[in-house]
Amino acid sequence: MNWTAFPAAAEPPRAVPILLAAVAGYVDACTFLGLFGFFVAQVTGSYVLIGAHMVAGAPEAAALFAVPVFFAGGVMATLAAIVGHALARRALAAALLLETLLLIGFVVTFAAGRAFADRDATLAIAASMFGLAAMGVQSALVRLLLRGVASTNVMTTNTSQIAIDATQLAFARLCGRGDDETRRQHEVCRRRLVNALPLPAGFLAGTAAGAVAFATVGFWVLLAPVAAVGALTVWAARRRGA
Repeated sequence: MNWTAFPAAAEPPRAVPILLAAVAGYVDACTFLGLFGFFVAQVTGSYVLIGAHMVAGAPEAAALFAVPVFFAGGVMATLAAIVGHALARRALAAALLLETLLLIGFVVTFAAGRAFADRDATLAIAASMFGLAAMGVQSALVRLLLRGVASTNVMTTNTSQIAIDATQLAFARLCGRGDDETRRQHEVCRRRLVNALPLPAGFLAGTAAGAVAFATVGFWVLLAPVAAVGALTVWAARRRGA
């Protein structure tokens, strides 16, 4: 076994991060509709609720635990990647398997709770925690193991970076490419923009699909992200050095 704290990242096919972004948007839409407006793909709002609770009142239990559970998802993803790399050189497959299992827990708690009475119901909190942990795992595995891929969970940073890159490329076109360093920066900027542009589109498509499916069919549509991440797990397990 080859133990290392730093499993190697690889550049994935372009479809992989787009699919993960769609999964994050899909899950977020379902939790928004099914868990009283709660988001699990990112936890910025939970920081605000925790920080402002002295004025706004005590935050709901799910919001209170959101940050540590999302953080724990990142820790678990890193450990899964380390162990997966050591045992079979399958760091990405191990992290994706962990996300799949957490999404299964998410579906099971949703199925057990059906229509939750309120956001502080035990099963509603459990479903929220499974969703948060799964998205924490996804956020971490993308940063840890997918080289050159922007966040598939948080579109705020992506939108800002797209705005920066688009503006710089437009300005560079007006000014000319200049010396070698300028041309190098131009190419880096261009590649980053090409790679980042599909992610907000994928996230938005996932959000729309999740919202329509959940409103039409109900919680069983949560099996779709389980199937998607499960399929990626199989792909990663078969991929050499993944």
